[in-house]
Amino acid sequence: MASPVPAIRRLSDGTLAALPAGVAVPAYDRASTSIGIVHFGPGAFHRAHQAVYIDDLLAGDPDWAICAVSLHSAGVRDALRPQDGLYTLALLGERERLRVVGSIREVLCAPQEREAVLARLADPGVRLVTLTITEKGYCLSADGVDLAHPDIAADLASPRTPGSAIGWLVEGLRLRRGRGVAPYTVLSCDNLADNGGRLRRAVLQYARQLDAGLAGWIEAEVAFPRSMVDSITPASDDALRERVSARLGVDDAWPVQREPYTQWVVEDDFRNGRPPLERAGVVLSADIAGYDRAKLRLLNAPHSTLAYLGSLLELDTVAEAMREPCLAAFVERLMREDIVPSLPTLDGFDPEAYVEAILERFRNPAIRHLLAQIAWDGSQKLPVRLLGTIAEALDAGRPIARLCVPVAGWMCFVRRQATRGIALVDPLADALARLGRACSGDPVRDVEAFLRLDSVFGALSGEPRFVHALRAAYARLGDALPGAVAAALADEGGVQ
Repeated sequence: MASPVPAIRRLSDGTLAALPAGVAVPAYDRASTSIGIVHFGPGAFHRAHQAVYIDDLLAGDPDWAICAVSLHSAGVRDALRPQDGLYTLALLGERERLRVVGSIREVLCAPQEREAVLARLADPGVRLVTLTITEKGYCLSADGVDLAHPDIAADLASPRTPGSAIGWLVEGLRLRRGRGVAPYTVLSCDNLADNGGRLRRAVLQYARQLDAGLAGWIEAEVAFPRSMVDSITPASDDALRERVSARLGVDDAWPVQREPYTQWVVEDDFRNGRPPLERAGVVLSADIAGYDRAKLRLLNAPHSTLAYLGSLLELDTVAEAMREPCLAAFVERLMREDIVPSLPTLDGFDPEAYVEAILERFRNPAIRHLLAQIAWDGSQKLPVRLLGTIAEALDAGRPIARLCVPVAGWMCFVRRQATRGIALVDPLADALARLGRACSGDPVRDVEAFLRLDSVFGALSGEPRFVHALRAAYARLGDALPGAVAAALADEGGVQ
């Protein structure tokens, strides 16, 4: 008679105590916590980011555990419910570290468990609703909500059975108002400029379609703080699952992974209490836009610089690019000498420490961040990542020669891809391909052709100082082959 196949042991409250000593586990009694947060969109980023911050503060304030709600798929619920909401976070560095996160106490799938979701939203113990649903999930228009969006139209026709995030938020608030329960604060954690303001406008517009009195109550009583989040979170894959389960000695159906660095900045605008976020390292600030600008200029602009110049050097990843001495030195000088002076003073923000942290992130060999992917959509990214800084530097009388090098690098990248017949990923792909094929390497003619892209360069195309500096940078890159690019980057005298 064959021996029975042993049951697979899963990560759970019952197996926590048996985990290896090197694995960090919740530093509190999970059973003593209560749910104070409903989160819509418990994908990898939320579980690697906000849920970890909450995990850090539950030992001192157990009233803020999370009910995680998926708006569409049951995958997260089906993976985590048998694990009592537990999952593993792998921190990717020189040496991978594992941590079991316990802040999610309940996992629901909204289409299949509507009453349970509504009960949580109406629960007086829930005082905060957070979201990571990507920009697309908000169904936004330019100044509110897209009333013609199929999900919004369906919710307006049947508001008691919502499907969209906006519909769920408003229905939960309607229930609380009707029962005399104080509203929850609504906190968007998506990378969306003015995320709280835009979500507030969308919620109010939607609510006005249903009930002017409810909309007035929301406008007067509900807070929608802005926020900024940052941490590179690669997708979970089978290799991660196998690696984590082998180290744990039990199976984890859906671990997540991220770089060690993480940042969360939140506007301190809460109406019905809030978690002690500052105890977990969250920065509370009234100037979210300032932090957004710092991230855009000190993280995203150097990323684009590495993408275009690193690609011309025939490199594949950010970490590889940072091992190229001439490129690493160039990027560091660009950040410290050209970008930092463009930033406003922010309370609690140390630009030099931020630069050091970003450079360390760029060098992390465990994060395989492809330059080719960062190079996508250059026509949309360059205006906000680099050209705004250049315009401000011109107005302030600061030098722009070094800032023009990555812009010229983008032009050379476009030229190279077009002549090699490699498709560009860009909204202007067809126009850029034609432009790139027509380039001859002449700095006057080629730069003049690129500057005709009004949607990219705008008024800068008519600024003589910019045109001169851009031509000079383009000329220094020459044939844009690795030798010429390396020489241009090493020529510090040429980029002063």
